[in-house]
Amino acid sequence: MLRILPDLVVLVLIVWSLVDCITTPEEELRGLPKVLWVLLILLLPLAGALVYLLAGRPQRRRLLRTAAPRIVGPDDDPEFLEELRLRSRRRDQERGDREGDEGGSPQG
Repeated sequence: MLRILPDLVVLVLIVWSLVDCITTPEEELRGLPKVLWVLLILLLPLAGALVYLLAGRPQRRRLLRTAAPRIVGPDDDPEFLEELRLRSRRRDQERGDREGDEGGSPQG
């Protein structure tokens, strides 16, 4: 088992770097175009994978800056809550107007 472990580690490193390279958008890769990174990883497996992980992979800071905005639930969204308040006020005003029209002027 110990003889297989280094080969397994190298294989995992190669597969991981290849999958990471393929799934990363081209504009985020550093140094070379995506096609050249993939060829480098495939033609020089261990060296290509290491070079990609050290020099080609996007920097973590850039990934954090371009992350998608956090999704908030409706009860935490100030715009949604304000819209609910406005709807409630309009509904109350309409009820008040209807009640005033119905009982405000006696007919007879």
